[in-house]
Amino acid sequence: MHDLVICNGSVVDGSGSPAQLADIVIDAGIVTAIEPAGTRSLAHRCIDADGLLVTPGFVDIHTHYDAQVSWDPWVTPSSWHGVTTVVMGNCGVGFAPAAPDRHDWLIALMEGVEDIPGSAMTEGVTWGWTSYPEYLDVIGSTPRVLDIASQIAHGPLRAFVMGERGAANEPATDADIEAMAVLVEQALRAGAFGFSTSRTPLHRSKDGELVPGTTADARELLGIGRAIRRAGHGVFQFAPEHARVPIDEWPWMRELAAITGQPVSVNLNQPDQAPEVWREVLTLLDQAHADGLPLYAQVAGRTIGVLYCLHGSVHPLLFHPAYAEVAHLPMAERLQAMGEPERRRRIIEDVPDDGGLFAKVVLANLGQMWPVDDGDIDYEPDTTSSVAALAARTGRRPMELILDQLIAHDGNGMVYAPFFNYAYGDLSMTYEATLHPFTRLGLSDAGAHCGAICDGGTPTFMLTHWARDRRRGPRLPLEYVVHRQTRQTAELYGLTDRGLLAPGMKADLNVIDYEALTFEPPRMVFDLPAKGRRFVQKASGYRATFVSGVQTVADDEFTGELPGTLLRASR
Repeated sequence: MHDLVICNGSVVDGSGSPAQLADIVIDAGIVTAIEPAGTRSLAHRCIDADGLLVTPGFVDIHTHYDAQVSWDPWVTPSSWHGVTTVVMGNCGVGFAPAAPDRHDWLIALMEGVEDIPGSAMTEGVTWGWTSYPEYLDVIGSTPRVLDIASQIAHGPLRAFVMGERGAANEPATDADIEAMAVLVEQALRAGAFGFSTSRTPLHRSKDGELVPGTTADARELLGIGRAIRRAGHGVFQFAPEHARVPIDEWPWMRELAAITGQPVSVNLNQPDQAPEVWREVLTLLDQAHADGLPLYAQVAGRTIGVLYCLHGSVHPLLFHPAYAEVAHLPMAERLQAMGEPERRRRIIEDVPDDGGLFAKVVLANLGQMWPVDDGDIDYEPDTTSSVAALAARTGRRPMELILDQLIAHDGNGMVYAPFFNYAYGDLSMTYEATLHPFTRLGLSDAGAHCGAICDGGTPTFMLTHWARDRRRGPRLPLEYVVHRQTRQTAELYGLTDRGLLAPGMKADLNVIDYEALTFEPPRMVFDLPAKGRRFVQKASGYRATFVSGVQTVADDEFTGELPGTLLRASR
């Protein structure tokens, strides 16, 4: 008598192979057999998946739950979207190692880089650790709805070893580098899955300071690489200055991969000012693999785009003095003030005398802003529906359109503004990069950018937009989309026990009403500690999600089960 059988499902197993009608047999949290549909093996529980899609649980390798795991056993939004494993500690920011007098500094660093409310972290992070191994012990002591894996980040590491010199990005001495390498090796042996750093000036603390490690030289990076080699495992992940990857980063990336023999993963996006650099990076990946070097580019499933709203971190009205006069008011009073005829006229008609900032930031980008419909959001919008195009077609002023959109729905109206991966006006860059053999799906940033970006729902978007609904270009095969966010992502981080539905594999899986699968538009909620804000986006169509054979989701709602655990790479 088996524990569980999922019968008659359309099984897309994560390998990239075609779908098959099959029964999945599960015992003690492990897939023990894949049988022809209708075999009717006896089990304590049977789930009829007739007409439904069955996939492995999704593995999201680029999240920022480092603080949220202190207070949230549900790890949302990822767990709303079929994710059963997350990797956190990306882009050089994290919370360990942490000297007691550095807690506020680390919170300010995370707040500035990842736009997570500092008040929420101050109230919600439990601390109770100094070293990275102690951090793993603390976060590993709490049950969760999914499995979590962590990486040691350069920012806290550098500040812990070098103090103010490290925080200020001063050059590391040989002794500094050796001390950092010792702690990286210690972290990896304790269970860290990798090391991360940031090389982009976009990443700054709340006080405007660069993330420690941003300007680190190759000597420091290669010293950390030797620690990875000694430990025998560990992905080296980093956020670059995208336009400069082929020139500034590639030589040390190749040398690092040669030293460690482990994957080096660089974030890859398409900035408008350098729209073809991504092609150079893909060519360099081909050359690296021809030379036996495990270099990979991590790409997003859609644009990296800001959601402008009055509750958010940024929106066009912030740059206008007529709005600044009332921005401090509670929302109801603010909306009333913005409706006053003279203030409304000023916002719509006046161009601020600010040396051209408003014109550069707002007016020059009207063709790259799209109103978000209350019932839907289009992540591949056509230029004919942009604010600029709507203004030209209707004869209304662009700022009138923006103002009316933002004040709609009691101040919850939104405008979508892609800033990476949309230089061509569609997702053709994403399509080509996704098909490349040496890219990996990532950059959801789940748990971060709470007031501006909401991409934790990328797994659902991949299934709906790319495999089923796309209209503005070719789609991707469903089997490839599933493979892309299961076996491929799992293997990059050495998680070889998951991401595949096959005998002997961990029973992490989804049962999905694929034809009805959808998601809500993002919305702002205030459910973080200290009533902190964040964008959330829920899915509809997940009939069941299982982690280690335990059902965690039933018809898009949590069952209350918490079978998830902290993963340790060395174990």
